[in-house]
Amino acid sequence: MQRVGDGPDEGDQADRRKRRPHRGPLPVAGEQDQERDDHEPAADTEQGAEETGEEADGDEPHGRILRGVDDVLARLREEPGLAAVLLDVDGTLARIVARPELAAVPEETRAEVRRLVRRYALVACVSGRTGEDAARLVGVGGVVYVGVHGLELAPEAESWRESLRPFAAERWPWLEDKGLTVAFHWREAGDEEEARGSLQAVAERARAAGLEARWGRKVLELRPPVEADKGTAVRSLLSERGLQRALYAGDDTTDLDAFLGLDGLEVAVRVAVASAEGPPALREAADLVVASPEELRELLREL
Repeated sequence: MQRVGDGPDEGDQADRRKRRPHRGPLPVAGEQDQERDDHEPAADTEQGAEETGEEADGDEPHGRILRGVDDVLARLREEPGLAAVLLDVDGTLARIVARPELAAVPEETRAEVRRLVRRYALVACVSGRTGEDAARLVGVGGVVYVGVHGLELAPEAESWRESLRPFAAERWPWLEDKGLTVAFHWREAGDEEEARGSLQAVAERARAAGLEARWGRKVLELRPPVEADKGTAVRSLLSERGLQRALYAGDDTTDLDAFLGLDGLEVAVRVAVASAEGPPALREAADLVVASPEELRELLREL
């Protein structure tokens, strides 16, 4: 986990985002939409998601709204000193691209994050990248960066590094070794179905070695079998600061864990950044759905 410096800027306006009904904590009004690797449980890699690179999400309008969400957002805005803004990185602040190293957070988005740092009790990025890499990519001081889907906050994950080493040595053209996880991307594969199919054997060997194999946005991620995820990271960040109000925004399967981490709060807003690759369950669990990182930026301007 990393925390960095501080910075300037602000903004105001907009609302072309689309909202959706929800079966959760807030008052409802119903509907739905989307795709991704749902074949496997909880999957991810936001960085898998994060993984990506230069041929971004196929954005399409995703409409659906939850009555009462404006009132809840107003409660966050009214007393920002009692609230947190928690954000995924790839696919949320930065568009998904072909390879992780090609990702970029637009300067306009950085400006909004800087402004939020000055207003809110906590602004944090909970990423599939390492905390150090997330800090480099987002580049905003005063933000708390938690990496590897919350595993950086779990000391027990360290003992699994050696078990991951043989998988980090696999011959795969788009392999990403994050120390506590190993990700196999296939976004640039000529035949994506064949690539995904060939990774099934890797997933089976990983499970046989006691590791977890999770599927995300064109990525297979191998990780330690420990009770740590974005949800435990979110709960830890909030409880350490005694905060009972928070917004979380994310785009991938592991962000469902983060949504669960908001359960039981006095004020909770779950924002799905939708894409054709995203899991339908994320939109179903969201209080508010936006169609792209740009629409999320418009939402942040209202906070």
